[in-house]
Amino acid sequence: MCLIRNLTKLSRHNKSLHRSSNRLSSWTGSNVLYKCSGSMLPTSRVIFFSTKHEDAETTKKSADALVNKLANAAGPGASGNKDTENDEEGKRREKFAKNMRWTFASFAVMFSGLGGMIIAVWGAPKKDEEGHDIQDEYSNLSTAKQYLFRAWSEARFYEKMIREPSRDKLLPDPLTEPYYQPKYTLVLEMTGILVHPDWTYGTGWRFKKRPGIDYFLQQVGPPLFEVVIYTQEQGFTAFPIIDSLDPQGYIMYRLFRDATRYIKGHHVKDLSCLNRDMSKVIVVDWNSHAISLQPRNALQLKKWGGNDDDRTLFDLGAFLRTIAVSEVEDVREVLDHYKDEDDPIEAFKRNQRLLQEQQAHQAQQMADAEKQKTLTSGWSRNFLGSR
Repeated sequence: MCLIRNLTKLSRHNKSLHRSSNRLSSWTGSNVLYKCSGSMLPTSRVIFFSTKHEDAETTKKSADALVNKLANAAGPGASGNKDTENDEEGKRREKFAKNMRWTFASFAVMFSGLGGMIIAVWGAPKKDEEGHDIQDEYSNLSTAKQYLFRAWSEARFYEKMIREPSRDKLLPDPLTEPYYQPKYTLVLEMTGILVHPDWTYGTGWRFKKRPGIDYFLQQVGPPLFEVVIYTQEQGFTAFPIIDSLDPQGYIMYRLFRDATRYIKGHHVKDLSCLNRDMSKVIVVDWNSHAISLQPRNALQLKKWGGNDDDRTLFDLGAFLRTIAVSEVEDVREVLDHYKDEDDPIEAFKRNQRLLQEQQAHQAQQMADAEKQKTLTSGWSRNFLGSR
């Protein structure tokens, strides 16, 4: 209300100046925005008239002084609110920064304590049966250096355990007489090839058997192949599953995650550690990373998604049995032939159909030739007999 009253006085003053002027020399105008209790209110256009330049300047200065006075009168409430908001925002930021400092300090203390405990445990010298320290390559150093170097050596040892296979020879030496050693070695991935993991709220994790797995193991088991399960799963997970998959004992060996190499975030199977002739080893897997070290020995299939109408194991058994019965000297040459196929098993079935058609055609030609030969010999006997 004080603002409106002042604006009314200003308008009346302008009107009196207009009535007293004989000559209009200039005019000036401005749109003014005033604050009243923190809100912006536009005023009407204020026009100043003067008969002389000096009167116009004086009038303009008077108007500006009044505008400033009104703005100062309305300003403290708005500026006070703004200052309060800035203070609250500053307090919030300061509190957040303080919490972050305490968080980082807590993490620093926690990790420092953990690191100290690891150094104390891993860096301590080993003891013999009588409780005396065992001398090692770090015994001549100062106590602090001894603990640091021993802890670093232990860390490198555990890193090696994770990255490299648990042993250099994953399989024992081939069997000798009087025991029978299959000529070929078949390495199978369990998950995605033989079983499919399935999880539900009611049952949790379950592993579904792939259709035809019993027939497949019967077809490729000894005496044709030495069957080895080489999987990325942990041993405590895979061992009971393999027991349920193979009650007849066709699977001769089982290798788990600890037998793989950890390379660039992937568990890779190193067939060179199997202690077998690489020209007689076939690995079946769906993961290209897992077979990247020896790709020529690999038969890569599509990952089984758990569908019940799958027939892959039936066809795979026929394919592998054909290789074994044919007594191929180097299986890598056969696998190279199917390397560029999107579905090697489907390509094998197509080639098998073509081979059967060729064999049937050859058999028909031989039968026709034999029939023609029989007819020709009969005519010759009749002709000679008539003479």
